[in-house]
Amino acid sequence: MYTIAVVEDDIHIGNLLKEALETEGYRVLRAFSGTEAALLLERKSPDLILLDLMLPGLSGEDLLPALRGIPVIVLSARTDVEDRVKLLDAGAADYLTKPFDIRELMARIRIQLRNGAPGNPRKLRSGNLCLDLQAQLLTLDDTPLHLTPTEFAILKLLMQNPGQVISKTALLDRISLDVPDCTESSLKVHISNLRKKLKTVSPHDYIESAWGIGFLLRP
Repeated sequence: MYTIAVVEDDIHIGNLLKEALETEGYRVLRAFSGTEAALLLERKSPDLILLDLMLPGLSGEDLLPALRGIPVIVLSARTDVEDRVKLLDAGAADYLTKPFDIRELMARIRIQLRNGAPGNPRKLRSGNLCLDLQAQLLTLDDTPLHLTPTEFAILKLLMQNPGQVISKTALLDRISLDVPDCTESSLKVHISNLRKKLKTVSPHDYIESAWGIGFLLRP
């Protein structure tokens, strides 16, 4: 399920967007000011952001530079071409003027999510695990867990191959470009620490040991 953040101070418009997005099967996060959005995005990592410009606190323009790596669709009453060009150059993925047709907005959302999917996903998902490849942040049941570079590299490989046993040798070889200091003796320690972090949120055993072979992620 994709998560979309709606950053909009107009309660009526925000409610309409929330209802339409949830009808389409998206999970919705809400923020009613730029400052609230900045705090929200420190804890959450949505797949896409719908961003109004005229916000209390930080404006949409102030917020935009901090949103690199997340597609942003600007929703604004401004119709000037220069405004649109400026925001697109500043990192916005798309720009839609108010009032807009909700069907067109949903189509533009699908395009942005589709563009981020093939070949080079921004996130890996397995059940209630979500690994943000850009922010290098793991969320479990929407709780952020900060990983070391080695833990991140291990979990990334396991999540790319759910249910498949990865031998210790293959695991070390494939993560060596990212974390060359990981050895077979330290691998067990990193796996143990990763399991402990997951256990702080859920009692589920996500990483299994294949005795004498390697490890796998339960799909």
